Amino acid sequence: MSGIKDKVVIITGASSGIGEATAKELASRGAKVVLGARREDRLKMLKDEIEKNGGQAVYQVTDVTSRTEVEALAEYALNNYKRIDVLINNAGTMPQSPLFKKKVDEWDMMIDVNIKGLLYGIGSVLPTMREQKSGHIINLSSIAGHHVYAGGAVYSGTKHAVRAITEGLRQEEAANGSNIRTTNISPGAINTELTETITDTELKSAYDELYKGAIAPESIARIIAFAIEEPADVAVNEVIVRPTNQQA
Repeated sequence: MSGIKDKVVIITGASSGIGEATAKELASRGAKVVLGARREDRLKMLKDEIEKNGGQAVYQVTDVTSRTEVEALAEYALNNYKRIDVLINNAGTMPQSPLFKKKVDEWDMMIDVNIKGLLYGIGSVLPTMREQKSGHIINLSSIAGHHVYAGGAVYSGTKHAVRAITEGLRQEEAANGSNIRTTNISPGAINTELTETITDTELKSAYDELYKGAIAPESIARIIAFAIEEPADVAVNEVIVRPTNQQA
């Protein structure tokens, strides 16, 4: 199956930012979107908006740090649509701080959301996709997955991990002949809520300055749509997207 129309697409972190923009973009092209996030009020509003515009959407409240809840989201997609064509592992968090400040709770949160949550998503859909002999797993890394910078060691570590996991998955499924495609997308400064998770006041001001040039999440949504709608024998494996004037 190629194209976007009628594909069943699970999106984590769907209540805002890139997840929300992607849900709207794909639904407008005929996808059946399955929305997962923690904020039910935002999910319901998004579902209603998509349906008002003629699209198809269902949602389930999902915390990606819970393997049970992530697996339940995949099961919910199957119960509603009988298949899973695409998983978009979008949920993420971005606290920034120097290591000496020892913000261990924030380290744990980034590992739980950005790495373990992503793995839970992959694990929840692989059996179905292998049985179907088709599927597409799209993971959101970051420009921080390509460059390490002071104050972002742990965040960069999690996003390097996303790239490594995506490449390992690509190799495994290519060898298996499952026809499962993988895409890693590394955004730069995007106008989302991510910077609101930064509690270090010094770093927050620097990021606020950087993000004055942030681009709209709809740009990432269109890149995701491009990767999905390529023919089934074409895998767009890696894309970096950042503002034209972003230096790092």
